[in-house]
Amino acid sequence: MKTDKRILGINGLGRIGKLTLWQSVYRKRFDEIVVNLGRQVGTSIGDIVHYLERDSTYGHLSGFLHGYNAEAVIRDVDEASGTMVVDGVTVRFLRTQRNPAAIEWAGHGVRLVVDTTGQFLDPSLPPEHPKGSVRGHLLAGVEKVVVSAPFKLAGKNTEMPDDAVTTVMGINGDDYDPRIHALISNASCTTTCLAHMIKPLLNHFGADALLSASMATIHAATSSQDVLDTLPKAGKTDLRKSRSVMNNIILTSTGAAKALGLVIPDMRRIGFIAESVRIPTTTGSLIILVVNLQEKPEGPEIRRQMINGIYQDTADRDSAGYLRYSDQQNVSSDIIGMPKAAVVIEGNETHTRTATAAINLSHAQGIPKELLTALPDTLIRVPITQAVIYGWYDNEMGSYVNMLCDRIESVADHM
Repeated sequence: MKTDKRILGINGLGRIGKLTLWQSVYRKRFDEIVVNLGRQVGTSIGDIVHYLERDSTYGHLSGFLHGYNAEAVIRDVDEASGTMVVDGVTVRFLRTQRNPAAIEWAGHGVRLVVDTTGQFLDPSLPPEHPKGSVRGHLLAGVEKVVVSAPFKLAGKNTEMPDDAVTTVMGINGDDYDPRIHALISNASCTTTCLAHMIKPLLNHFGADALLSASMATIHAATSSQDVLDTLPKAGKTDLRKSRSVMNNIILTSTGAAKALGLVIPDMRRIGFIAESVRIPTTTGSLIILVVNLQEKPEGPEIRRQMINGIYQDTADRDSAGYLRYSDQQNVSSDIIGMPKAAVVIEGNETHTRTATAAINLSHAQGIPKELLTALPDTLIRVPITQAVIYGWYDNEMGSYVNMLCDRIESVADHM
């Protein structure tokens, strides 16, 4: 079906899918939205209305759109056609096909899809893959697919296809080339925050001065965790994800370090470790970033005021508002729903410590033996400053979904 309407397809209506729908209705950049559920929901379309109208974290949809005293915004609900009008935007629900290749996107005029299922993440799989593939959307008539998660290549020696790219808005958003790329990963909420914390330091000091880095994200719970303790499914190796998310601090893993190298190539040659800890909150997360920087004898000393000044200056020049700097004493709930902010730097808690590291050149690689023998002392002393930086992010609506919608709209603008 050919149409002049701007129509967005959303595959999946979990946390990110639902909030993407909320944001898209608010922004009014699309004339119609087609949501693929892939299954029947509840007893009628009224149960979808119930799900869309309210949210345990962000409140009522009407309040999000128009404020506290707003009236209901969902009207003209039609079971037969699977449609409703949400604040003036027609939303259509498809409830039969789960395999991307079989979804009736073309029949509803959908050229752009955001896949929020978290299930189809390997861009190297063929579109006809029996378990489904992100490329299946293309087979179903779509021209561009934005994925709300990092790509994951199943094969160790598999290379990223030329038509797939990973971007973080405000960092490498221009890496997307509409002439080449059909599959666009919007990375993850943690990678998005981390990239906006690292980039200002690289811009100021240069990659050579950044000796190593590590991060830990204190991350809100996600739907991959269980409310109460459960028996792990067959093949599951992380037993902690089967423990109650309501009662535990749970150690887990994050792919942020690997994804960071895709959006900031300089990070591939810098030693970097990323860890994750899940806590019993619904959203609002924190990255604790530790970087080791080499001091320059002729340069200014790297101290807390300098680090905070770098972030303050970046925030002042960031017209998109992706990076924000705060001198306030914040807690996680303060940043929930904060629009556009990929990260809020907690300047109060920035710390630095400078020490002299003793390095034995005889243990270094690539130094000729005769040169080492000629040296009066193979021990050199290098001043290194360790900086600890805290960055808040709303891993659902405020940070990630806002920026996901910016990515979606920028792709749509070039179609």
